[in-house]
Amino acid sequence: MTEVIITYENLYELLRREKYRTELQKMEPLFYKNVIKYLNEKEAILESQSKKDSIFASTELEKTRIQLKNIRKILKEVYEKRESKIIKAALFASRSNMAQDTSMMLPEELAFYKELSSTFSNYKENILIKLLQNQLPSIKLPEQKDLKTPDKTDTLAIKVIQDIPEFVGPDMETYGPFETGEIIHITAKIAEMLLNSKQAENETTQEN
Repeated sequence: MTEVIITYENLYELLRREKYRTELQKMEPLFYKNVIKYLNEKEAILESQSKKDSIFASTELEKTRIQLKNIRKILKEVYEKRESKIIKAALFASRSNMAQDTSMMLPEELAFYKELSSTFSNYKENILIKLLQNQLPSIKLPEQKDLKTPDKTDTLAIKVIQDIPEFVGPDMETYGPFETGEIIHITAKIAEMLLNSKQAENETTQEN
């Protein structure tokens, strides 16, 4: 299978098409794999630029940081646009009992679509249809679990042991840049990521 080269421009074009067209747009089967490769290449460029000491290197470093941040924003938007279209398709399939065109879905998206369609149909059958037949809904409700309230103080104090450029975390928040020797208080999830990558070390067990 031919590898498709990912660029900032074609990611932006993909987002534009997803935004302004109602149907899902074609994506290569290896899209996720190619995107990960592209992100890793950008991260490597960023790391290389951060080790150079010149005005030109500093300018290029900032450009790469901004582009990497924008790339992640584009990917998030593309995902959410496609997610919305898939949800609508699954809902329509449940309501109309008509098969939907799934040819433009990636394997992971198709699994998502099938699970949603099954869930929508199950609830329709066991609530609406039962009700129209003068019967009580027969859905077995899951046990309610106490939701843990996010603790804003759930942070760790860590010491930075190598310069860390600005980056976007899994929560799509921007962190850094951090300098070697700096003590930072940061969410446990991000702290664990930096500790595992050997960019920081524990300062305390947990912030009180």
